[in-house]
Amino acid sequence: MSILKDILYKVAIEAVKGSTDTAINKMDFDSRKIENDDIFVAIRGSISDGHDFIGKAILQGAVAVICDTFPDTIENGITYVQVKDTNSALAFMAANYFGDPSQNLKLVGITGTNGKTTIASLLYQLFKKAGYKVGLLSTVKIMVDDVEYKATHTTPDSITINYYLAAMVENDVDYCFMEVSSHGIHQKRTEALHFVGGIFTNLSHDHLDYHPTFAEYRDVKKSFFDHLPKTAFILSNIDDKNGQVMLQNTAAKKCTYALKTYADYKAQILENQLSGLLLKINGNEVWVKLIGTFNAYNLLAIYGTAVELGMESLEVLRLLSDLESVSGRFQFIVSSTNITAIVDYAHTPDALDNVLKTINAIRTKNEQLITVVGCGGNRDKTKRPIMAGIASELSDKAIFTSDNPRNEEPDAIIAEMEQGVAPQNYKKTLTISDRKQAIKTACQLAQPNDIILIAGKGHETYQEIKGIRQHFDDMETVKEVLEQLGK
Repeated sequence: MSILKDILYKVAIEAVKGSTDTAINKMDFDSRKIENDDIFVAIRGSISDGHDFIGKAILQGAVAVICDTFPDTIENGITYVQVKDTNSALAFMAANYFGDPSQNLKLVGITGTNGKTTIASLLYQLFKKAGYKVGLLSTVKIMVDDVEYKATHTTPDSITINYYLAAMVENDVDYCFMEVSSHGIHQKRTEALHFVGGIFTNLSHDHLDYHPTFAEYRDVKKSFFDHLPKTAFILSNIDDKNGQVMLQNTAAKKCTYALKTYADYKAQILENQLSGLLLKINGNEVWVKLIGTFNAYNLLAIYGTAVELGMESLEVLRLLSDLESVSGRFQFIVSSTNITAIVDYAHTPDALDNVLKTINAIRTKNEQLITVVGCGGNRDKTKRPIMAGIASELSDKAIFTSDNPRNEEPDAIIAEMEQGVAPQNYKKTLTISDRKQAIKTACQLAQPNDIILIAGKGHETYQEIKGIRQHFDDMETVKEVLEQLGK
């Protein structure tokens, strides 16, 4: 068992009632998971306030409570610690409880709107191929070297992060690559972690259901780099208009990457085909199996990161050429009748625009491009018409369907999407709210050599409807339908 005062190291404490010499078992912010001798950390969330569950946590066996205001009733024998910010307190307490594991490996954080999963996953893949023990904390999965665990959030809560980082340290992991979301930064989940590097990918329209303005969304991302130590590096995409902003106040070593402007790490696309890319990176040519301009940026970020972490540049190029695409990121199959079906996670206007422009750049225009796309429920509504406008403009046919409608009506979401379709593109669109039927219709419409893009869900293996997650896999579905149709 641990002692409370040891776990409170570096926490901004304002007042204490009771003894901090109390022996504790573990901590949690969910009162339902509290057991005897646990610490309950009261977090104020967007839906519920943990302070309302202090009494329940004590009944469950909590011996200490971390809060930002003391409750009206103070129970005898319970230690109450008032802190400035319970999210921040949880971050430091979790790090202390697990022995500050991020100090004992090389942790790199990747943030931005698009590209986080691809960069983190491919860095994991590259360093594994180089012979290192590697960890991964991503939207798709968590890896402790060769052992895989299921991921539930882009950036997990502070306890979960430190739990897996501690497991990595225990397994002698050298490097860990971690997606860092704006939610995770804003909720202080990464505050007590020690990063040796941070990557900025790009910034576009997303999460404006959570952040009231785009400026706040940008500034939250920027704060991640503002807190990097001078011993770390920042690698920023300066082709993005916010790339220089991310560099402004950081103490870290400043490094840049770009395709269009002068940068420390510079690439040029020499060939862009469905079979891959021929790139020239800092004067050296390399053939890679990934496709599209957006992946050229991702690969350049990976190259720059590996070099900054001490890997020899020609060895990095060799390893880049061997990388395989990430699940649900421009993942494609070709059917028996030469129909190409592409599944991609593109769920923001910028990502969808990038994917469609990539496809249009490598197609012959003698075939149809059919796009199946939806927008998530209970999320940023302003992007719905924009995404529909992009899909209908850049495709020969666009089928609007459900994504994860959550607690909204699918048809209401689609109606909001349709408002973004330009009059000249009306005839190119169809509305089919059932996602499986929408994919089936796309397959029925497709002729030999046509291309089907199924966008929005990528690697996800579920569809969330009315709070219930049902099994649904875009790639699995399109394979099954094409086989049934004999295509």
